Amino acid sequence: MIIVIGGTYLFVRGKAEESGQAALGGKEIMVYKTPTCGCCGAFISYLKKKDVAVKMENVANLDAVKRQYGVPSELSSCHTSIIDGYVVEGHIPLEAIEKLLSERPNIKGIALPGMPSGTPGMPGPKFEKWDIRSFTDDGTVGTFTTI
Repeated sequence: MIIVIGGTYLFVRGKAEESGQAALGGKEIMVYKTPTCGCCGAFISYLKKKDVAVKMENVANLDAVKRQYGVPSELSSCHTSIIDGYVVEGHIPLEAIEKLLSERPNIKGIALPGMPSGTPGMPGPKFEKWDIRSFTDDGTVGTFTTI
């Protein structure tokens, strides 16, 4: 019985680890963060545990990075990521990033403003649904998905 459970665990675990990189098409995500941000490091660890290729750069002026990539100030969070030409702002779950890359909408990026409890990299339980926002080059903001 233990062997079957162990075998099942390895099978399921292997599929879960495989899904992150497969769904992202082998693309690397670049995460810009400040050197002192602990939850940003936890977000990076979350992605790596999902078998996502991550590159990270500590920056002294994260606001300059956000301006460079056109992140609206009202959608700001503690780190800014770039993957395949899209901006991913904040503690966004992998399923939203997968959706972004599979659907390839005509937007600049997606954001989860602030630092909501229970999101990848943030401590605490999930208290509410997360409204993942979309934004475009012209400043239009909408709902991308709700998780």
